[in-house]
Amino acid sequence: MKRILLLTAVFIMMLGTSFSFAQADADNFYKSDWVKVEKVSFSNQYKMKVAGNLFLPKTMKGGEKYPAIIVGHPMGAVKEQSANLYATKMAERGFVTLSIDLSFWGASEGEPRNAVLPEVYAEDFSAAVDFLGTRPFIDRNNIGVIGICGSGSFAISAAKIDPRLKAIATISMYNMGTASRNGLKHALTLEQRKQIMAEAAEQRYAEFWAEKLNIPVALYTK
Repeated sequence: MKRILLLTAVFIMMLGTSFSFAQADADNFYKSDWVKVEKVSFSNQYKMKVAGNLFLPKTMKGGEKYPAIIVGHPMGAVKEQSANLYATKMAERGFVTLSIDLSFWGASEGEPRNAVLPEVYAEDFSAAVDFLGTRPFIDRNNIGVIGICGSGSFAISAAKIDPRLKAIATISMYNMGTASRNGLKHALTLEQRKQIMAEAAEQRYAEFWAEKLNIPVALYTK
């Protein structure tokens, strides 16, 4: 018999809310006296606001153009963690850098929160190029990306279709698609993968009825 586990649902909703607050207050431990930081935002082509931190070397001179680097955070993280650290260190070396929250994460827009949509993530990197390339102090022909962990694969996806990205560096990159389908180190068997797909399909019914019944979050089991 099928049932909706309301208590579990409420717990998950509360956990997600507290996680959002933690993201809002997060920041990197490293600060630089040589770098100025500005909070910025811009829209991607899906009309969602992408939040970023713009790092400007204090040695910048008016009228000159500078190379730029976009920094993407690990999967499940936010820009105030490792992305800010890399952005700060590269800004100390003379680059203008931009750490971003991928859509659905951190201060960026997108519902449901924490959704995993690689196509949208790739678009976020191109939207970051839009933003940087329209700044008067940026050299459009010298914009690159540092992708950390899952962002490494998303950055490569963006670069495959966006020739404005001139250089890509990845750090501890892994393939999100392969990991999701096969598990880490191909740990899932074919039968296990089929079972996961069947459960995901059944979950859609649960979420559909939860919305009809005006239940915020629900898990659906047999």
